[in-house]
Amino acid sequence: MTQEDEQYILYGGPDPTEMLQDGSLGEMMVNEFRAKPQNIALIDPVTEAQLTYQQMYDQSSKVAAGLVRLGVRKTDRVAIISDNCLEFCVAKVGSILAAIPVALLNPAYVEAELEHAINLSKPKVVFVSPNVLEKIVMTFRRLKLTAKMVTLGDHPKAASFPDVITLAQLMSEVPTAHFIPDKVDTFSHVAIIVLSSGTTGLPKGVELTHLNIMTTVAHSKETRKLLEDIPDQLMALAVTPLFHAMAAVSMINMLTNDCCCVVMTKFHIHLFLNSIQKYKVNLMTVPPPVLVFLAKHPIVDNYDLSSLMTVICGAAPLSKEIEDRVRDRIGIAFIRQGYGMSETTLGVLMQSGFENKAGCVGQIRMGQRVKVIDPETGKILGPNQRGELCFKGSLIMRGYVGEPNVLDEDGWLHTGDVGYFDEEHDFFIVDRLKELIKYKGFQVPPAELEAILLKHPKVQDAAVIGVPDERVGELATAFIVKESGEDVSAEEIVDFVASQVSPQKRLYGGVRFIDEIPRTISGKILRRQLREIIHGTKSKL
Repeated sequence: MTQEDEQYILYGGPDPTEMLQDGSLGEMMVNEFRAKPQNIALIDPVTEAQLTYQQMYDQSSKVAAGLVRLGVRKTDRVAIISDNCLEFCVAKVGSILAAIPVALLNPAYVEAELEHAINLSKPKVVFVSPNVLEKIVMTFRRLKLTAKMVTLGDHPKAASFPDVITLAQLMSEVPTAHFIPDKVDTFSHVAIIVLSSGTTGLPKGVELTHLNIMTTVAHSKETRKLLEDIPDQLMALAVTPLFHAMAAVSMINMLTNDCCCVVMTKFHIHLFLNSIQKYKVNLMTVPPPVLVFLAKHPIVDNYDLSSLMTVICGAAPLSKEIEDRVRDRIGIAFIRQGYGMSETTLGVLMQSGFENKAGCVGQIRMGQRVKVIDPETGKILGPNQRGELCFKGSLIMRGYVGEPNVLDEDGWLHTGDVGYFDEEHDFFIVDRLKELIKYKGFQVPPAELEAILLKHPKVQDAAVIGVPDERVGELATAFIVKESGEDVSAEEIVDFVASQVSPQKRLYGGVRFIDEIPRTISGKILRRQLREIIHGTKSKL
């Protein structure tokens, strides 16, 4: 590597984890629980149930001791297959205190998806919400696997299933003494397993270590030092499902930074807005569709959202126009867009939140390294040169379940995302390598066209894919969700885009109107499903 190459490997500065003394994530969490035991840790906005930090320590200690009593070892795994609830959080923290890797699985998985996820994680104990207990039991029987089932609530048929107990029973069968977490090798010991989005194939089990998550906690503590006029205890809102990487890690982050977290059981417009208003929420991490809702939906004006200080947005691109509209409408001081993926724990690039450049997703975070390479030659690229983003550092996963050697020989994670940085080391994401539309040799980024489409006043949501064409390669084709009560023609949409882009980026594949853009929980567009819509119809584009 030449000296010129080295100068384009950007470093975020000293890693805040170098100052940490904790021997495990569990030890870190226990120290936080003990610091302010009477502060509220979690609130269920539907039932209004609350848990203090002392109660979190009490209950999670019993879960940890219960798992050890069942014979679950640090080399085994447990799983949580549940909707959002306070018991979900207790089960997860208890597993972390016991240093048992916990796989977080989507309770809405259909049969094939569920079988794949269970085969990946092979848990010895499964914490499961009552509404999916029967489905999970039947899946384990089909796979001829055995596991202890712990229901996070009552189920009328639970007694008829062998090896099924309630969370209350698990906790009641152990002494009340607090659980003292063991030290682990934080660099290699897995804390949680989250499944990747699976936008192009079956999801993979992303292994996040104790160090990975401790790093995000340290980052948050450093960021908090820079903030002024903040409450003694921040109020946070958990919007997305807790099995998703963004919510899973954010929840731990909040519980180790003295936040009170309002845990939404499911996303509902009125519950979402009322929770912010009632509990005076200061902080939330959301996918872009939530910010689009806050920018455009008229019902937002009926609620007082003035308590919001910081909104962190990730998982998919967010346009500057939507960001500015939310800032102006609600008066939020900081809207911080970042870039990350399950494999980078949380955001590995992050904005300051003050004056954000259009399309910018921030700079490299403390302790991390980033480079942009030519995907064909591997050459390290300089400012304003587009290539594949690669990362290295304490936020990068250990590997995938069953695939430990996914980083390159020098420890770099190759993301498959295309981006660049400018002279001030601010980063911009162009698109996925596999999603770029190839038109007459030109690369057309779907994300760029989607950002333009969302500017149209009659467009509520939009997605763009490439449709194969023998003459030119691929034709950019838009899927549009109209604003409620609005009428707009395909021709109007095509002309709107054509007026703002160069000829190769126009919507030569036309426009299709649909009721909803298929997305993952985190907001990523499921382009595979859109392609299936195209291939499954004979109508003309």
